Amino acid sequence: MEFFGSWSILTTNFLIVLYVAIGGVLLSSILVLVNAQWRYQVYGYAAAFNSLLPIAFIMLLVLLFNGESTFPWLADAENQHLSGWHNYTFLVAREIIGFFIVAATCVYFCKMQKKVISRESSAKDKANLKFIAVIVPFVYVFYGTMVAWDFEMTLTPGWHSAIYGAYHFLSNFHGFLACFSLFLIYLDLSGKRKKPYDARVLNFMAQLMLGFTILWTYFYFSQYLLIWYGRLPDEVARFSSMDEGLGLLWTTFLVFKFVIPFTALAAITAARHNPILIGAVACSILAGTWLERYVWISGSVDSQYYHMPFTHWFDVVVTVTVIVICSVVMHLGLRRRAMIK
Repeated sequence: MEFFGSWSILTTNFLIVLYVAIGGVLLSSILVLVNAQWRYQVYGYAAAFNSLLPIAFIMLLVLLFNGESTFPWLADAENQHLSGWHNYTFLVAREIIGFFIVAATCVYFCKMQKKVISRESSAKDKANLKFIAVIVPFVYVFYGTMVAWDFEMTLTPGWHSAIYGAYHFLSNFHGFLACFSLFLIYLDLSGKRKKPYDARVLNFMAQLMLGFTILWTYFYFSQYLLIWYGRLPDEVARFSSMDEGLGLLWTTFLVFKFVIPFTALAAITAARHNPILIGAVACSILAGTWLERYVWISGSVDSQYYHMPFTHWFDVVVTVTVIVICSVVMHLGLRRRAMIK
């Protein structure tokens, strides 16, 4: 419990890597369902994020192995009246089984999509792709809700929010869209991409980021409004606890995820067509998503057990290590698929 703030960094990085790894499949499935023609230009790049799934799984195992360092309620579980959801054996089992179900769904979707797009497919293959494309959002929602409850909401036993699951996985998909936009811009500016895509693709990504900025803000405000105006002591207490030590970060991630993206993408039309400005907005959203995850995770305990992020060597080492490993894995995956020079 003493080092919960530091382990919160690892949990935060795990959630970012996890949702980036599965976000490409969700985006691709949505584009398949709406029959967006520009999906043919980016499907390979989106599928490449699947290569991060093994890293996410290893991080998951580390977090589950750490027990009370990851889940503070375990430290005093014997003296608390906890619900069945807090049974640790059940938690470990559902997280591992859920991960494999999601991973299998992602791999199968990517396999069917590649087969259909390669023009070596039959009518049955196209039907199978449509079917799995319908399944992917449901799997994402159910799995994202479980992850939201286990790694954020129930860290404070007894605290709950009826819309926390939706708030959580929408926020992380918002973060993925930003990450994917940065990825496409990097490939374009570095001259590494082999398969060109139309300049309008970045405009489409900017529109998606704007749409999910508005959607995330709706869920953010709805949750806060219901809890705050209800003034139920058990529910307001968690907000008060986070405001006590992390109030600055709370305001910062709101600015990064709403104020900056909405102002730039909604008010400035040119920003949705300029790669540099789109990249700047994407950086803001991604940073805001990371801070949001850290605030909800570390702020689940008393302020004496956490600290401002990156004020300890552990925070920096863990985050840099995760970024480097993910970058290397992505690079190798793209080279293996012959998608970069």
